[in-house]
Amino acid sequence: MLNIARLFGKSPFAPLQSHMKKVAICMEKLASVFAALPKLDMEKIEKLVQELSKLEHEADLTKNDIRNHLPKSLFLPIDRAHFLEILSIQDSIADKAEDIGILLTLRPLDKFKNFQEDIQSLFKKNEEVFLDAQHIIEEIDELLESSFGGIEAEKVKAMVEQTAYKEHEADKMQRILLKQLLSQGDNLSTASFWHWMRLVEEVGTLSHLSEKLANRIRMVLELK
Repeated sequence: MLNIARLFGKSPFAPLQSHMKKVAICMEKLASVFAALPKLDMEKIEKLVQELSKLEHEADLTKNDIRNHLPKSLFLPIDRAHFLEILSIQDSIADKAEDIGILLTLRPLDKFKNFQEDIQSLFKKNEEVFLDAQHIIEEIDELLESSFGGIEAEKVKAMVEQTAYKEHEADKMQRILLKQLLSQGDNLSTASFWHWMRLVEEVGTLSHLSEKLANRIRMVLELK
C-alpha cells in the first residue's frame, strides 16, 4: 500500500499521480482485451479481464488509502473537495474499464467482423482522450511551481481544449456506429443487439469521464 505521508511530503499531488498510474495500467489491460477480440478466444479474453479486475481492485485500494489518510489539516494548493473529486473521477475511469471488460466476457460478439474496425477505432479514440487527461495530471507539479498561472497554466488550458476536441470526435464516431447498429438491427439477435449497443455506449463513457477530469483541472485554474 502507498506511503501516503511520504507521497504528500514529495508533492501535494503525488498521490493523485500515483493513483492515475494505476488507472492507466487498467486502461492498458483493457487495450489488450480489445486486441484479443478479433480471434474470439473467449478463454484468453476472460483471463485478461480477470487480470483487469485485479488491477482495478488495486486502484480502488489506492483511492481508499488516499481518502483515509488525507489529513484534514493538510495544506493543499487546491480545495480539498476538488482534490477528492479529481481522485473520484480518476477511479471512475478504472471502474469503467473493468465494466467494459466484464461486458466483453458475457458472450461472443456475433458478427464481430462486420463492426471490428469501427469498434476498435472507437476504443482507440477514447483511449486517446484518456491519455490526454493522464498527461494533464502529470503536469500538475509544473502548475504548482508556477502558482497555477503564467505560461504553464496556458499550456494546460490548451491541453484541456485538445482533450475536449478529441472527446467530440469520439462522440461523432460513437453516433455513427450506433446508427450502423440500428440500421442492421434486424440482422442481429435481440441479445446480440443489446450487447453491441451497451458496448458502444460504455466505451464512449471513457472519453466522457476523461474530458470531465480535464475540465476539473481547468476549473481549478480558473478559481486561482
